[in-house]
Parts: sequence; C-alpha cells; structure tokens
Amino acid sequence: MYPHPRLGALRLSALPALMLVLGLMTACAPVPPQPAVPERLKGEALGLQAGGAVADAAWWRAWGDERLNALMDKALRDAPSLALARARIAKAGAAVDNAAAADKPIIGVGLDVERQRFSEHGMYPPPLAGHVYNTATLQAGISYDWDFFGRHQAALQASLGQQRALQAEGEAARLNIASAVLRAWLGLARSVSQEQLLQQQIVLRQQALELVRQRRAAGLDTDIELRGAEAPLAELQRQLLVLQQQAQGYRVQLAALSVQPLEALADWQPAVPATVAPAAVPSLDLLASRPDVRAALARVEAAGYEITAARGRFYPDLTLNAFAGFSSIGLDKLLESGSHQLGFGPSLRLPLFDTGRLRAGFKSAVAEQEAAVAAYNAAVLEGVRDAREQWEALRSLQAQQSPQEALLRSNEQQLRLAQERQAAGLGNRLPVIQAQQTLIQQQRQSLDLRAQQLDSRVQLMRALGGEALRTEPRA
Repeated sequence: MYPHPRLGALRLSALPALMLVLGLMTACAPVPPQPAVPERLKGEALGLQAGGAVADAAWWRAWGDERLNALMDKALRDAPSLALARARIAKAGAAVDNAAAADKPIIGVGLDVERQRFSEHGMYPPPLAGHVYNTATLQAGISYDWDFFGRHQAALQASLGQQRALQAEGEAARLNIASAVLRAWLGLARSVSQEQLLQQQIVLRQQALELVRQRRAAGLDTDIELRGAEAPLAELQRQLLVLQQQAQGYRVQLAALSVQPLEALADWQPAVPATVAPAAVPSLDLLASRPDVRAALARVEAAGYEITAARGRFYPDLTLNAFAGFSSIGLDKLLESGSHQLGFGPSLRLPLFDTGRLRAGFKSAVAEQEAAVAAYNAAVLEGVRDAREQWEALRSLQAQQSPQEALLRSNEQQLRLAQERQAAGLGNRLPVIQAQQTLIQQQRQSLDLRAQQLDSRVQLMRALGGEALRTEPRA
C-alpha cells in the first residue's frame, strides 16, 4: 500500500520536475480579503472595575457542613449532565488529535497478492499473454502534506478553541449543579429551622389557649376571646404542614441532584449559617471567569482560526509521496533483488476551478465568526446584568438587617418587661406568652432574612463564575 495522488492533482514522477512544482506554488485562486474582526464588548465600558480574584473550585465548603460537602462531591461525580459534558470534551480532544495528525507524515505498509489471467491482446507479451500467473506486491509508502500556508496549524488551533469552549461549558454545568445543590440545601435548612421555631410557637399558643379556657370557665373571658385564641393555633398548624412539605420538596431536589434515593436524606436536619459575607462590587476579573463568557470567547478565537484555514484552501496544496518495495509475477520471485522498486513524486493540487465552493466556505467561516462575537457580547451583557442584579439584591437584603436586629432587640426587651411584671405580681402568664410569641415571630423573620441573604450570595457567586470575592465596594 502506498499513497495515491489526489483527484485532479498533477502527478510528477521525475525529481527535476520538483522545481516546476515549486514554481506552480505561486499560482492560486483569487483570495478574498481578510475581514475586519467584529468589536467585542469590554467590561470597563459596562461599568465593571478591575479587581483581584482567587479561584475556588470548591467554594461551597465555606458553609461548614460536612454532609453538604459529601453530597456535593457525589452530585459533581455522578450527575448525568456532567457525564455528557465529559463525553463531549473527550470527543473534542479526539478532534484535536485528528487535526494535529494532519501535519504528520502518513506511513503505511501493504501486501497485495493476486492470481490472474493476462490478456492475449493486452500490454503483456508472450509468454505472459494468455496464461495464468500469481502476482504480488510488497511495498512501504510515505506521504507528507506540506503545509506551506498554515492550514494545518489554523485547523489545529480552531479545534483547540472548540475544546476549550466545551471545557468551559462543562465548568458551567458543574457550577449550575453546585449552585442548585447549595440553594436546595439552604431551602431545606430554612424550612427545618422555621419548623423548629414554629413548633415553639404552637406550644405557646396551646398554653395561651389553655389559659383563655380557664379564664372563660372562671367567667373572666367570653366566647369571643376563646375563639380568638383558637384561630391562631389552627393557622400555625397549617403553616407547619406547609413547611414540612417544603422541606420534603427540597430533599427530593437534593436526592435527584446527587443521584441517590430520597430515603438517604430523610433524617437530614441542616441549620442556616449564622453569618453572611458582605456584598462586593462585581469585578471585571471575576466576570471574566464565568464559564459561559470563557466558552463564548474560546469560540470567537476558534472562529478566527477557521477563517485562516478557509483562506489557506485558496492556495496550492503540495503532497510529497515516496514508496519502496518488491513487485513480481510469481510468488517465488517476490523477494529477489530484481523485484525491487522505488519511487518518489510530488502531487500538486491547484484550486483554479474550485473558487465557488472555496468562496462559499470562506463566507461561512466569516459568518461563523460574526455569530461567535455576537454570542460573546450577549454572554458578557447577560453576565453584567446577572451580576449587578444579584449584587443589588444582596445589598438590599443586607440593608434590611440592621432594622430587623433593632426590632428583635425591642421584642426581647418587651419579653423581659412582661416577665418582670409577672414576677412582681402585676400581671398574669398570658402577657408573657404573648411577648414570647411575638419574639419568636421576629426570630422567624430574621431567619428568613438571613436565608434570603445566603441564597442571594449563592446567586452572586454563580453569576461571577463561582469565584471567591476579595474586592470592596467603591465609595
């Protein structure tokens, strides 16, 4: 087996003709001008500031829940969407290997054995004509496509760009799963913590109802006060059922995300973290780490190399072929010195009559680059909107923290005053229970506010590509 000349190529078998081939290399189809690269949006023009950022591939570990860490590890290991992303990256790696192989020589060895009758009226004279003989060819060949105009390198860089884009998309899938797991975990922690506080409220409401019943029996209250004490208890019991259903729904989400049965999470009772990190101005460096932005940028770069490769197809293509081996009529003579054969020759393809197809391919590559730049700009705009929106939401929630803490302290003081009046014999147990119920209600609101801040923090970290924040708000 040895390389054959391409269809439509000019085959030259004599070494002196190589000079002619090299001369013909200057001939090519009319090459279109290189188009201007469409302008990409810059983060500075969109109001983002440059800032330091440190990547943290496992940023959720800062939440301090070991069971969450184990759950996250399982989700990122077993999620089908990540397995699909890994398969696509592997396929892109194979495409890179294929593009890299184009710049390497092709070497092969072949053996052909035939038994045939030679025609009496063909090119073979007697005694071959009219008789049946065995023929054999044992041959090694090498072929090298000389990349004078950089087509192979451009195709390789384009494949690498596509591989980088798929790797970034895999990171985007990983980030989405991580943020979904963390948000579901926060939802479960909020529901569990709210249920614990609600249980305390129910106990207090039951105590208050019992006191009202006693007062009703003593003639100190009427049925109006009794019915008024019964209604809040029924409402709290309804809220308890809602919280239990929400908690079960979050467990279902976590089980699906981590690819395990619901029963494995039935006893999980996480708690909402007590503190929330302050919001930071979205940083240009952080936004650039968003996987979707990096994927779009990689596709823009790949599209630029595709244009270079498309332009290179307008130039001549030179392939050098060489072979050596044995060929004989009769197997017994195959390896004799007289059966030795040797050959060398270039193949030249001049794209003189193929400009329509080449121009169509070039226009397609140009359009692909324009589409890639548009997709990149859209990704940057979406990233800016997403990051700004989450940042503003987090700042608003954090601004509510101080008034809520003041309200909580006020309720704590009211409870102390009610307890002091009861201890001094100036009041009964009912005002103390009412003050305790009001305090627990404010604790529930504080818990909700903290959970919302944490959820908004997760959303901000997702919007910024899951990076650790180290920038401070501008004055």
